[in-house]
Amino acid sequence: MKAIIIEDEKPAAEKLQKALMKCDASIQVTAVLGSVQSAITWFKQNSQPELLFMDIELTDGLSFKIFEQVSINCPIIFTTAYDEYWQEAFEHNSIDYLLKPIRQDKLEIALKKYEKLKQHFASNYGQLLNWQQNNQEHKKRFLVKRGTDYISVKTSDIAYFYAAQKLVCLVDSSAQKFILDLSLSDLEKQLDPSQFYRVNRKYLVNLNAIKKIKTYPKSKLQLDIQPAPSEEIIISQENAAAFKAWMEQ
Repeated sequence: MKAIIIEDEKPAAEKLQKALMKCDASIQVTAVLGSVQSAITWFKQNSQPELLFMDIELTDGLSFKIFEQVSINCPIIFTTAYDEYWQEAFEHNSIDYLLKPIRQDKLEIALKKYEKLKQHFASNYGQLLNWQQNNQEHKKRFLVKRGTDYISVKTSDIAYFYAAQKLVCLVDSSAQKFILDLSLSDLEKQLDPSQFYRVNRKYLVNLNAIKKIKTYPKSKLQLDIQPAPSEEIIISQENAAAFKAWMEQ
């Protein structure tokens, strides 16, 4: 876990680092910041840590001023010698408020609380991811290489994508083929799920390219798409019902 400490007293910062190592040797303190301004500068130039330890009274003012300049989204454990700021602290992503001198057992409890919160939100991450995918802006065009030049292909002009021999190719409605530096899984995340469907392990097909659906032995389906690929496109029995439901949406 990566963490940073905002603390203007060097001995206090060093003591906290040692206490964290005693709790969990995997915790990596990537920065120790001693003022409001240095913290603002750091957050503007770096990605946010997984956990932040923040003193409140710093040499150039209260650490709450940091929130006026930058958006901090990670959980915060406040570490301070003063108890009058606890209410304001919990308005800023606080998961705990530790009074100095920080006791080892209190620090361990705070870290366990962080882990429990992390596990809770991780268990709901799938739902969040689906929500993001349903509400994100889908890719409208792809920049592909033809010879020494690059051309832009509209997503609406793409018939299908297919994987072969560790390569992924884009095939447009004119049967032109282009190699992409993306996996089919990557493409699925970028494309509108109402327009493109992963019919099997090798093919990701545009709805508009599907001309006919044929029955196939053992309750499978065979797709007739244009332009025609060099092989049959078969949908498994397990995926057939989901595919037909997608076609009817």
